[in-house]
Amino acid sequence: MTIMKQRFILILFLMGTFTFAQNWKPVKGKMMTEWAEKVTPENVWNEYPRPQMVRENWQSLNGLWDYAITTNNVAKPKEWEKDILVPFALETPLSGVGRRIESNEVIWYKRAFELSNIGNERHLLNFEGVDYKCMVWVNGKMAGSHIGGNLPFSFDVTDLVKEGTNEVKLRVIDGTDDPDLYQLRGKQMRNNFGIWYTPSSGIWAPVWLERVPKTYVGSLKVLADMHGQLKAEAIMSGSTQNVKLQVTVLDGDEVVSKRKGLDNSVLLHVKNAKLWSPKSPFLYNLKIDVYGEDDEVLESVSSYVGFRSVGRICDENGNWRFSLNGEEVFHFGPLDQGWWPGSFLLPPSDDAIVWEMEYLKAAGFNMIRKHKKAEIRRYYYHADRLGFLIWQDQTSGGSGGSEWPKWKRLHAISEGYKANNNSQWSKGDPEDADWPDWAHDLYMDELNTMIDVLYNHPSVVVWTTFNERWGQHRSLEVGKWVKSYDPSRLLNIASGGNFFEIGDIADQHAYPNPGFPLHLKLYDDYIKAVGEYGGHGWAVKGHLWDTKKENWGYGGLPKTIDEYKARYIKSSNKLGDLKKSGISAGVYTQTSDVEGEINGLVTYDRKVMKISPEELYNIHKDAGLLD
Repeated sequence: MTIMKQRFILILFLMGTFTFAQNWKPVKGKMMTEWAEKVTPENVWNEYPRPQMVRENWQSLNGLWDYAITTNNVAKPKEWEKDILVPFALETPLSGVGRRIESNEVIWYKRAFELSNIGNERHLLNFEGVDYKCMVWVNGKMAGSHIGGNLPFSFDVTDLVKEGTNEVKLRVIDGTDDPDLYQLRGKQMRNNFGIWYTPSSGIWAPVWLERVPKTYVGSLKVLADMHGQLKAEAIMSGSTQNVKLQVTVLDGDEVVSKRKGLDNSVLLHVKNAKLWSPKSPFLYNLKIDVYGEDDEVLESVSSYVGFRSVGRICDENGNWRFSLNGEEVFHFGPLDQGWWPGSFLLPPSDDAIVWEMEYLKAAGFNMIRKHKKAEIRRYYYHADRLGFLIWQDQTSGGSGGSEWPKWKRLHAISEGYKANNNSQWSKGDPEDADWPDWAHDLYMDELNTMIDVLYNHPSVVVWTTFNERWGQHRSLEVGKWVKSYDPSRLLNIASGGNFFEIGDIADQHAYPNPGFPLHLKLYDDYIKAVGEYGGHGWAVKGHLWDTKKENWGYGGLPKTIDEYKARYIKSSNKLGDLKKSGISAGVYTQTSDVEGEINGLVTYDRKVMKISPEELYNIHKDAGLLD
């Protein structure tokens, strides 16, 4: 082939690629953040997706895919549409589709990818999130299936791939809040309004391939405490043989501890370990090597770790307080929905996560309550390195909401309190919903997976299993399991929900100003927290998601920005008083506006700070909320 002909073919290829990419564009007329406005098929989510266990040899499958929408009785699509931008959910503006699916509809995806020099390596196909049920084929053969829309999963596709061009195809169904599904969906609802938001169906988080050796680390479990002790265990996959794990701890590039175990686990000690905390979020680098019977290195991955211990401590007045590394710490931060106008469940980019966290950090917050959703793993990496205490909610769900038990707040349980003539806050013992076994098993499977996926992150310090009785069921059984499975963290059995005597925290929700029934003896053996308060709304013209829908905040909307700020100051001062009286945490609703819920500290498009971080810091300092 002549040089001129080669150049001509290359030009045609580039023209075709350019035309293909230009077929995609975000849905017109929708609110977008500045980071969403910068997204292209070429730059979309190209960071390594799993910072806690890094391998060098990986390939992003984000970008433009073909898609189809059919009824659920169709075996395969007759026609395919071009250019949905993965990893954004079908309904999102950034997907380029922006269409909702009906209960009887199915989403199909497919794309080609190239592989070269396959050799003897194994190949893993990874999905960070697909909502809700999916089947996956590679080169026409079934790779696997998965149920659960909130967490990552993977398939070993070694026997299905080939050198050259390959094809991956998905079939996805998402019932969201359809009756009788008991689907764990968080804040998603088909009829979105108020505190319920537009669904995210299908692929909503990064998709990627990685190459691994025949014997490889399937998952890594690491726990490091304030005394410098580190426990590491590698769960091995692939070829079965006797292996030995070696862990090297590095301060930057300097080796500070190194040990090889007798099997797939290691226990070592770091002398004078630098401890992790929100004020000093120090992270050590880890090098993980797996040795075989002949002492050859079979697998190497890199990771990081923060040395810290989570617990509780009793103050001089007999109040239980949160502790970190043996010292009392007040948990103070926002309720964080993790929703974005152009991309819903998935932040539009890595930079967007960092901007939001830096805003919260500058405001003096040291914690984030991640509300009713699990984020992608890079979110927790940034929380680790920037220094946040994460309260991680289990994603809620149920059968359309009708099976929720009556709501019995802390004071309702203890003294029959009834507020605003709301009969659901009735006197009596806490109640659970009655879930069928199969639905409970799905709930526990996702809870188990969430804890496993996030276990190594030092930022995650509290598990919250239920919220405001949403899908609350078998509370004591669930609580006992969590405390047994992960004793290294604290348990909030029900944030603002039906309190059961299990776990470590008694959590009250009070709007708009914080409150807690401190006089009730039932909660004296628990850390007392105001798990939600505030919700002061302020509508910023030109930055509302939908001007035709009702935009609202708790306690009615103020008439001026000064009145809005005065309300925030009042709530902060009340929380400061509660802190002095024994409250150990306060969670302000919320980080950003979400759809018609305009009670964020910043607008939904993140383009306007209703209160600057400098103002917030001074308000919090004056209220005595900063340790």
